[in-house]
Amino acid sequence: MKVFNLLLNILWLVFCGLWMAIGYLIAAVICFVLIITIPFGIASLRIAGFVLWPFGRTTVERPDAGAGSFIGNVIWVIFAGWWLALGHLITSIPLFLSIIGIPFGWANLKLVPVSLMPLGREVVASDQGFAGR
Repeated sequence: MKVFNLLLNILWLVFCGLWMAIGYLIAAVICFVLIITIPFGIASLRIAGFVLWPFGRTTVERPDAGAGSFIGNVIWVIFAGWWLALGHLITSIPLFLSIIGIPFGWANLKLVPVSLMPLGREVVASDQGFAGR
């Protein structure tokens, strides 16, 4: 299973992971420059790492996430989240059109909720394969 995840991650990195991670890095840099939005920048970096190497990992809600995460996610959706979600949607279209890219198209669509609401989530190792997420 680890070899399969490694192969999927390498293909993902080449075809769409690198480009999407760059989008998250740009959002993080903007958040760090604005100083008050540094928590958003940290969340963006965390998700950028996940977007670079998603197979074999998943995100889960943190049990200590509360109203602050919810309010932060609302602000995030307005200013950056919808752009990143749109990037995942646009990236998934050509992947779906190529038969071999369908699993990567699905992976892109599964990243949309994380791109919209990254606060209050953490990236963890997954015991399940791609289909289990």
